[in-house]
Amino acid sequence: MTYATDLKRLGPVETSVRKAQATLDELWAQTTVETRAYTGNIVALTVHAHARRIEEALAGLEGRFAGRQIIGVMDGSDDLKVHASLVPQSGGLYVERLIVDANPQQLQGAILPLLRPATVNHVWWGADSNPGGILMHELTDVADQIICDSLTLDIPPARHYALADLGWSRSAPWREALAQVFDSPDAARQLPRITHLTVRYSGRKDLPARLFAGFVADTLKWKDLRHVSFKSARCGRENGDLCGLELNGDDVRFTLTAGSGDTARCEAVWEGVNRSTEVNVPTMTLAEGLGRVMARPERGESFEHAWTLAKASL
Repeated sequence: MTYATDLKRLGPVETSVRKAQATLDELWAQTTVETRAYTGNIVALTVHAHARRIEEALAGLEGRFAGRQIIGVMDGSDDLKVHASLVPQSGGLYVERLIVDANPQQLQGAILPLLRPATVNHVWWGADSNPGGILMHELTDVADQIICDSLTLDIPPARHYALADLGWSRSAPWREALAQVFDSPDAARQLPRITHLTVRYSGRKDLPARLFAGFVADTLKWKDLRHVSFKSARCGRENGDLCGLELNGDDVRFTLTAGSGDTARCEAVWEGVNRSTEVNVPTMTLAEGLGRVMARPERGESFEHAWTLAKASL
């Protein structure tokens, strides 16, 4: 069997929006692959500064959810450029990649014709800035799923598409670990005594931490995040990922602290109890986070309530 290490990338070949499909067909003709992956489209909107990171993350998806990748680089020149490639994946497969280098106004008319019809459309906002013009609104109309930092873009949950927040998805192991802490009945009985939450996060990006705090606050029936503190920390995890948390109150304290590898140390202290355990809180690459949200969009009341509380705290 042929694997990705035996395949070479085909392209990039400069083309145009009108000729993009024909160019891809010519590249496919150079391969020995008889079956193409028609698993969907993913449109990643970004800028030159983040383009390499976006490409690497998309390469890690291995075509499971999107056989066609369209990367819109929004800070290009007025001279619209399209480059077509076939990117090798594991198992002797390729995915189609179209990189469109243009300004937002040009992208507005360029991206829709490039979508493969009759498949699922994922739209990923992979830039730090808010979207300008109507480009994002246009793509929202055709999107089955929007992947973004939803607090940055001020995109609330909606019913006609699945909103997937990467920060929320990447905090899933922490939410699961915290639930394990309170699986013990004696620990669960301490919940009404908790009056304050401290969330520590890696780097300078605190939005995922705010969503996590919204989840905890909603669970504790708090009306807002006034009793939450956010602190930047160093724990060897990616920018924005959680490093740990502390719940405390009247003579009660629960802490989760990232350890080495995929572990976290848990401590629970109250009258007559001083309990220490280790739980699994795996790290997650950007590609793994993307794969998770594309496979299982977390669209439920828990996320919506956390989003509302987090948004009100900004």
